[in-house]
Amino acid sequence: MNAPLEAGIAPFVLSRVDGGVCHLTLNRGERYNALSRDMIAALRMEFERIAADPALRCVVLGAEGKGFCAGHDLKELRAHPDLAWQQQMFAECNALMMSLTTLPQPVIARVHGIATAAGCQLVAMCDLAVAADGARFALPGVNVGVFCTTPAVGVGRNIARKRVMEMLLTGEPIDAATALAWGLVNRVVPAAGLDAAIAAFTRIILARSARIIAAGKQAFYRQIELGLQPAYDLAGDAMACNLLEPDAHEGIDAFVEKRAPKWGD
Repeated sequence: MNAPLEAGIAPFVLSRVDGGVCHLTLNRGERYNALSRDMIAALRMEFERIAADPALRCVVLGAEGKGFCAGHDLKELRAHPDLAWQQQMFAECNALMMSLTTLPQPVIARVHGIATAAGCQLVAMCDLAVAADGARFALPGVNVGVFCTTPAVGVGRNIARKRVMEMLLTGEPIDAATALAWGLVNRVVPAAGLDAAIAAFTRIILARSARIIAAGKQAFYRQIELGLQPAYDLAGDAMACNLLEPDAHEGIDAFVEKRAPKWGD
């Protein structure tokens, strides 16, 4: 993994914690937060740190500058014409995207401005996404002779096949309302209301059992790629194990007794 920070420059990703919520901010706004190898490495390191910290219950992924993320750094890609470098870069980016599904904590994308190519993929791979009403989403690689094949993996698991093919074949952007209608984001709000809309999600998540959410998230991403019967087999086992958890006992008892649950650590 590349070093995430060069000497004498600002960090690629800013991090702050507020009441169990870790806010990560892509910090290359002047470059539309392009996913250079250094940016990818910085994000992977943050997710590894967060995964190991049980005090962190939820992650909000936002960005500085005029847009969320413009995808890969095209200048960096052109500077490395050798196949091995390109393969390694995409392997690192793929690992970043997969880490979003294995992270125990839910991840909410906070989207403003543009989210294009791998930036659109990043939104798609987050568990939830809230977008400003002025946000735009695109898979525009075809416009510069680069088909958005890896971004299509994540986006194609969020929206219908013909919708994603429309984005891939035309390279044309869709607006936030269309992204909502197609299932790429959960909420669209005025830019001034982004934080409030995200806080509505984080408040609910923080009130639930972290242990149950982590296990449930893992089971969801495992079963969603399976056939129907294997998915039910996996989900049935997960439910059975869930019901033996102390937090399940506490949650059910609290419901029956009409009181607030007291989750374990």
